[in-house]
Amino acid sequence: MVLFEMARIQGGGFVMRDARTSSTRAVAVESFRLSATPVTVAQFSEVQIGHATDDSVSAPVRGVSWIEAVRWCNTASIAENLDPAYRIGCATVFWDVGSDGYRLPTEAEWEWACRAGTEGPRYGEVGDIAWTEKDGLDGPAPVATKQPNAFGLYDMLGNVWEWCWDYADPARYADYCSLRGGGWADKTWSCRASVRRGSMPTARLDDVGFRVARGAMEPSGDDEVQGWSHQRDVARASITGPIPYGWTPLREIT
Repeated sequence: MVLFEMARIQGGGFVMRDARTSSTRAVAVESFRLSATPVTVAQFSEVQIGHATDDSVSAPVRGVSWIEAVRWCNTASIAENLDPAYRIGCATVFWDVGSDGYRLPTEAEWEWACRAGTEGPRYGEVGDIAWTEKDGLDGPAPVATKQPNAFGLYDMLGNVWEWCWDYADPARYADYCSLRGGGWADKTWSCRASVRRGSMPTARLDDVGFRVARGAMEPSGDDEVQGWSHQRDVARASITGPIPYGWTPLREIT
């Protein structure tokens, strides 16, 4: 059973920006594969039944939490005789970076793939590439109905926000996970390659879906894999001095 058209994304390097900390960092990404579209209702249902929706079968599946997306990736991997990418415990998820099973992309993978060699906020004119509030939709549109980027990826901007593997901001929002891309109800400002949003890993949001990546990786000397590392999560969750009001640092990272 082959579920997806997977685009091969050539690796490279670029600079990622964090707006809250006003910081930048150089990131290296190895070649990997990414689904050409977000996971559709039909693709999701082929692996897991019971997700009620009135959307078209060719629209992105939505209302799937981060943890549900992770579990779905493992189930899809098993269905294709691939080693699952995740080990899922009661309160933790461990990514086996050497597995070639389906998984969520890291933020660095997602942004690199979205930009597809471009340096501006978008890889084309917003009306040509993304479904946004300007289109006046009541829900997501069928995938691949606007223009792809140079990597052959559709709907990287607009239509639905997409879960990524990384924490969004563990110093401020604890275990919130990252979302990228903007959605069908968002202003065009939100539909840019660098825009980030986050939510609880158990949250089911009606404008959020996901796409899948594949690619077994070897950690670099600092244990970083595709722009992510456990050590960096620990550093990002650390706060020196009093905790600002309303912040909820993630303390479980040790």
